[in-house]
Amino acid sequence: MLDSEVEAPAPHEAPPSPGSIPRRRRRGMLLGGTAVLAVGAAGALYATQSGESSTPAKSASSLPTVSVVRTDMVNTRDVDGTLGYSGNYSVLAAGSGRITWLPTAGDVIAQGKRVYGVNGRDVPLLYGTTPFWRDLKQGMTNGRDVLELEQNLDKLGYGSGITVDRSFTAATAEAVKDWQEDRGVTRTGVVGLDSVIVQPGPIRVTELKAVPGAPAGGVLLTATGTERVVTVQLAVSDQKLAKKGAEVQVTLPGGKKTKGRIASVGTVATAESTNSKSQTGEGTQNATVPVYITLDKASGAGDLEHAPVTAGFSSAVHKNVLAVPINALLASSDSSYSVNVVNAAGTVRSVPVELGIFAGDKVEVSGSLTAGAKVQVPQS
Repeated sequence: MLDSEVEAPAPHEAPPSPGSIPRRRRRGMLLGGTAVLAVGAAGALYATQSGESSTPAKSASSLPTVSVVRTDMVNTRDVDGTLGYSGNYSVLAAGSGRITWLPTAGDVIAQGKRVYGVNGRDVPLLYGTTPFWRDLKQGMTNGRDVLELEQNLDKLGYGSGITVDRSFTAATAEAVKDWQEDRGVTRTGVVGLDSVIVQPGPIRVTELKAVPGAPAGGVLLTATGTERVVTVQLAVSDQKLAKKGAEVQVTLPGGKKTKGRIASVGTVATAESTNSKSQTGEGTQNATVPVYITLDKASGAGDLEHAPVTAGFSSAVHKNVLAVPINALLASSDSSYSVNVVNAAGTVRSVPVELGIFAGDKVEVSGSLTAGAKVQVPQS
């Protein structure tokens, strides 16, 4: 065989499959034109000799081929996290009396629905960020609590005759009376301090702290919001990966994947716990900040309420680039790389390539290649 000719490697000489490459290492390597990829870390690469030319070989290809593709490549950093629900709330009973009804753990309570019962009277949920601190009635001074009440009356279908503002008017009192009548309580036009529960949105009961028949006082139950949230403790050194609104791929137990977006990034770093044997600065070196990710689809988590998950943060995005399977690469002794391109006649030529980013089982390449060209891969 001439020195310029390249013979396709025999199938039995193919290296281990890409699955033998640790995922974190395979995805984490960002390689430029001068970067070096260790052959040991890329077990899917099979060796070739340095100094090979691009001259077609005389022998026909004996290995399977795949097409070079043009695509967008996204390099990700995987970080462990926890799937749960947004927010944590404690529902307190105000006033006096006996508890006559309680929900059960897992119940979801929406606007206007009862949270608990006291002395046979239902206490409904209203949405707002300011708890009521006084009885609301006609003639009172203006305030944000009045605004929240009128906003809720409007959402519940009793706002046709009122102006939603901070003023409790006669029209507001009439709307309250209509709401009370439909709930089966006395038409007073007054919303007592202990007659409603105010929370930012719908709640999901997590644990009961009281039982029917007990005095109505203190914490009755704990709850969360209904939005599914993934919480990740991200190393401060990786904080640049977390941008509000950025897309994140969440991998659930069993391998199911769903998409989410970064809702917020914490601003308080927490140092890793240390002890008397820890080195100075060890805690701060491993400090983390919380990152909160909401799922694009509430159904994306299936029936799971809480679970360990993996969040994939995009660390690099290269658009409209050429890519080949990792195991199509041939590593030379001079730390350069090439692929074997097979033409329509079945002959093979070696084409030098430079590597870009890795994503999954593919790697970005540049060189004398075109999309659609056929490159050899070892048999699995």
